Amino acid sequence: MLGKHKQYSASIKQLITIVFIACLAACTTTPTGSNVDSSEIEVNEPAVEIVNAAETQSLPSSSEPRLEDLPVAPNQHNVEFRSSAPQQYTVVPGDTLWDLSNRFLVQPWYWPEIWYVNPQVENPHLIYPGDVLSIFYVGGKPYLTVGGGPRIAGAERLSPQVRSEDINSSAYGIPIHAIQQFIIRPRVVSEETLNAAPYIVGSQEERLAFGSGDRVYVRGFEGDPDGRYTVFRKGGALLDPKSGELLGYEAIMVGDGDIVRKGDPATFDLSQTKREALRGDRLLPVNFSDQDTEFVPHAPNSAMHGTIISLFDAISQVGAFQIVTLNLGHRDGIEKGHVLAVNQAGRVIADPFEKPGSLVDVQFPEENAGIAMVFRIFEKVSYALIMETSRPLQIGDSVAAP
Repeated sequence: MLGKHKQYSASIKQLITIVFIACLAACTTTPTGSNVDSSEIEVNEPAVEIVNAAETQSLPSSSEPRLEDLPVAPNQHNVEFRSSAPQQYTVVPGDTLWDLSNRFLVQPWYWPEIWYVNPQVENPHLIYPGDVLSIFYVGGKPYLTVGGGPRIAGAERLSPQVRSEDINSSAYGIPIHAIQQFIIRPRVVSEETLNAAPYIVGSQEERLAFGSGDRVYVRGFEGDPDGRYTVFRKGGALLDPKSGELLGYEAIMVGDGDIVRKGDPATFDLSQTKREALRGDRLLPVNFSDQDTEFVPHAPNSAMHGTIISLFDAISQVGAFQIVTLNLGHRDGIEKGHVLAVNQAGRVIADPFEKPGSLVDVQFPEENAGIAMVFRIFEKVSYALIMETSRPLQIGDSVAAP
């Protein structure tokens, strides 16, 4: 009886093996008359994993992150998610990286520490409308990733064709319209640059001022001048408030124009002006190819202290999305995207209570008044965009790592 049972079990196992092999052959056999080969099937297999991963808000098993591969642990800097932070968010046109980080984090400058770069995203530094940002956890620590959207989809067989994309489709770090002119045109110049720059010497007519559409003559070009230039005027000196060091001069923009005839003097046509151009105004080339619009907000790695030394397009105070100049530059270790807290000194009052019959001056402590993000850097100074304010900011306010 026992022998028959063993023989029967062996027959069952043999039958199961035959059926399994037959099913495996059926799954891997190309259908008759089809042009699809086995290599295409192999390409599509992992794609199913990616699609399912997006649907279940988890990463593909083939790219499951390890703790040592992820950014600095959020707990190291006490990164806090807002209580209102969504588990998923779809990026819409007009979102900036600051908007997104502020939506998820209490301190937006810790974005790099929770941002996980998906292996399947070609350019992880840009975020586009339609991308689905999701919170996931590894080792109990929260991270953000692109978990869905047009860039995270199933496998697709590509063929040569024209593909286009709006150049304004990515989510910039900060409102690009607020800083555009500061990116492509110089607004702070050194004394050496100022003295070496070409200058307007005059025009055919005996005039003192010139405007859009006027033709003027320029001297001081070295080499073979060509292309578009910005006309600027020497502004006030930028001095370090503590050491008194000359950091540069403000470049007051006058307008733009083009070289139409080379020589000494060269012929220059003013195409547009913000204010009247005068004899002695200087020229510097406009570099449209040097527009760097990728700004990732992050905090400095070390202590950093500086001061607001100039305001643009303001008399005495500025608010959100206005530009300030800081006495921090490359030599101080400042980086593009650095987020700095803006602090205001407390006012001084007379205390009549400490010593009755006399007044004792008491200064209140500094209070945080806003947040600024650096977007362009020179050797000794930098530009920063005010992102948030709780009160008007002014020259002399201090900046420091948040």
